[in-house]
Amino acid sequence: MTASLDQLRRCTVAVDLGPSRTRVYLKNTGIIVDEPSVAAVDCRTGSLVAVGCDAAHMVGRTPEHIRVVRPVVGGTVVNIDMAQRMLRALIGDKLSKAWRFKPVLRAAVCVPHGSEPLAQRASVETLAGLGARRVELVDALIAAAVGCGLPVELPEATMIVMSGAATTQVAVLSLGSIVASETIPVGRDVMDRAVIQHVRNHHALMIPNQEVNPLQQMLDTDGTAIRSTEVHGMDAASGLARSVLVDSESVRLAVRTPMNAVLDGLRSVLRRCPPDLVADLADRGITLTGGSAPMPGLDTMLRTTTGMPVQIAEHPDDCAVRGLGAMLEGRVRPVAFDPLR
Repeated sequence: MTASLDQLRRCTVAVDLGPSRTRVYLKNTGIIVDEPSVAAVDCRTGSLVAVGCDAAHMVGRTPEHIRVVRPVVGGTVVNIDMAQRMLRALIGDKLSKAWRFKPVLRAAVCVPHGSEPLAQRASVETLAGLGARRVELVDALIAAAVGCGLPVELPEATMIVMSGAATTQVAVLSLGSIVASETIPVGRDVMDRAVIQHVRNHHALMIPNQEVNPLQQMLDTDGTAIRSTEVHGMDAASGLARSVLVDSESVRLAVRTPMNAVLDGLRSVLRRCPPDLVADLADRGITLTGGSAPMPGLDTMLRTTTGMPVQIAEHPDDCAVRGLGAMLEGRVRPVAFDPLR
């Protein structure tokens, strides 16, 4: 990450290309695009059938000649051409004038902390293919912390847990930089797959993704009361429709392994921090952000394990792009050194 606050103030557009959603922030305007990072393609002609919400509704329901693709996986653009086509369709004419009349249009894009140079290059080429003459890279953790309203420029510790669809990133920040961080390959998708696999193993039932959310809602309890809910799916042996009752204790058991991986990463970050910063965190606590932050039971688990206060950001899903927008508009107080390295 080499962009400075001065360079970011020259940018016009901020983009957060996430594996779950794509968000575009226009300077002095706000968020103009907030859609799922999904595209549906006709395999016979190669043309786009749908993007965003329309394409997301087609997942698992398409005929043979239509393929639903995700050009961003784990925060990395894996299909540059499809990502450009998806962005162009999502933006439409919202940025056409800005792109046409700016001789040197600058754009800023969030990239995961510690991403490889090849992944960073893919993000740059995606926006460059849409007409951006210069693309600035910003650490997603820094942008999310700014978007949460955390005082990252102060010489005091702030801890952020950014839980997304594919990964969970944990970081401690001070003086505008990351002191210690960890990226855990566990996100909402991993939790969903764990629940789906658990139901199949114990009930011989294959359930669709939309049936997972009611099960996870049962985790929003103190752990003593056991609740049950009915889920519908396909019998793994006969292929017929069937429903079963699943209790909250079974769901808690299913997500225990991925949850423990998140806790191990959090402990690893705390062990690498100086004692003074850990003492700050005992009072300031942990800020939970990302699209998976509102997942039931996650904040309770972190609070119980660490003994520190845990608060969910006001707009956890779009904190990164809002923080990037604040940098573009000069609403971030600079520090003595580059805050984005």
